[in-house]
Amino acid sequence: MDMLWSGWGDPARATPLPDSVTGLLRDLLGVKPRDTEQVALAEITVPEPALDAAALRDLADAVGGESHVRTDAEARVRHTRGKSTPDLLRIRAGDVESVPAAVVLPATHDDVLAVLRACAEHGLAAVPFGGGTSVVGGLSPELRRPFVALDLARMDGLLALDPVSRTATLQPGLRAPRAEALLAEHGFTLGHFPQSYEWATIGGFAAARSSGQASAGYGRFDEMVLGLTLATPAGTLDVGRAPRSAAGPDLRQLVLGSEGAFGVITSVTVRVRPVPETRVYEGWRFDSFEEGAAALRRLAQDGPRPTVLRLSDETETLIGLAQPDAIGSALSESAGCTAIAGYEGTEEDTAHRRERAAAVLRDCGGTWLGEEPGERWAHGRYSAPYLRDALLDAGAFAETLETAGFWSRLPELYAAVREALTTALTESGTPPLVMCHISHVYENGASLYFTVVSAQGDDPVAHWEPAKHAANEAILAAGGTISHHHGVGSDHRDWYVREAGPLGIHALQAVKRQLDPAGLLNPGILLPPD
Repeated sequence: MDMLWSGWGDPARATPLPDSVTGLLRDLLGVKPRDTEQVALAEITVPEPALDAAALRDLADAVGGESHVRTDAEARVRHTRGKSTPDLLRIRAGDVESVPAAVVLPATHDDVLAVLRACAEHGLAAVPFGGGTSVVGGLSPELRRPFVALDLARMDGLLALDPVSRTATLQPGLRAPRAEALLAEHGFTLGHFPQSYEWATIGGFAAARSSGQASAGYGRFDEMVLGLTLATPAGTLDVGRAPRSAAGPDLRQLVLGSEGAFGVITSVTVRVRPVPETRVYEGWRFDSFEEGAAALRRLAQDGPRPTVLRLSDETETLIGLAQPDAIGSALSESAGCTAIAGYEGTEEDTAHRRERAAAVLRDCGGTWLGEEPGERWAHGRYSAPYLRDALLDAGAFAETLETAGFWSRLPELYAAVREALTTALTESGTPPLVMCHISHVYENGASLYFTVVSAQGDDPVAHWEPAKHAANEAILAAGGTISHHHGVGSDHRDWYVREAGPLGIHALQAVKRQLDPAGLLNPGILLPPD
């Protein structure tokens, strides 16, 4: 099934907002229904592919035939940009400036190498494409030359499973649900469940350093990776031959988070774990975000750590985003903050950890709300992107951004980003609702995930740009990282340059020159032109 071209996910799951939420948006934020209709896919005018017959022939030869090179308008539109709110607003308006010249579908590692050779021969750029779920401009290269979307959908298998070592080797185009199904046949799970889970791919998880909702228990995706194979214009790079090594710098870390700028990931070896006997999720209430964050810190530092651990601030709790499939349902409930704790594992271990964690949460001021809030969160854990689309349909602007910082600076980071977003959007005439949650915790710090809703204004993309800029500036000034799990893309590139520093960027540019001498891979993504 193809993802909705003008929004998120399965078109059959798109639902309008309840009248109560539409009324709240109107009364609180001045949101008005859209006065322009979204263009239909068939109405979008796409320029002719900027490819000559020789280039098309060589691309087809690289991937086993013309049927695996798509130049039709629909395929190219579906591979235009990602799924950020500005991406969707542009595509809904018929803007296809970033449309690829062709969509190329390799089936093997050698196919990918052949495609890269063809691109070098014909002066084409190449943009690796997995699930198309980037929300940071990761699929919007600099348009200095025509480019092809290198869609890895045919590379979707489980290549190897080692049940003794508990490792699996997966192809990059394998979507997460299919990966879980294949592993479950052997009694294993990857345990990686980000909000993009239903559509994102294994290669994308590695390329963007993804972090799943169960990261407290299973770890981030980069912590799961034991080895990778990278196809580059300069050849093949195989990294990772043991669980840990002291044999020089860890080249796996050079590939993880490289966002297609150094090469195309063609296989990923990950550690896997047995499918848990039980999964249980529960809700807790805290009087304030500060009190709840202190409770999460205590669990993260001293244990026991749940598999899932997250905390919504007062505004997010009030609106109901702690349970995205029940938006607006909490509007009349008492103030406070909702936390979700989830436990996965054996029956005995889960019960033991749950009992010990409950004692800590109560000691920190928490009130147990039972399993119902946790189960509702689990049921709607992948629903938020559909909610964003419904908000856009209703005339609202909705977008997210995230960061992470050390525990000691987290309150400052939280306040600075909220203030930056509120000030910038209020000054533009569209005062926002700014919500936040902690969704990933570590011994030394945590992530902050912000959701922003406002009226769209006359030009919704232009009205967001100064707010996004202000938030990025606030993140760096308050000691946060420019991205905890969405990645850099083009949206965060200039701030990543400042975060990494001139010497760090020059070192990475030297790596890119070595692996991609002609600069054909994802130009302008992650790194500025050399």
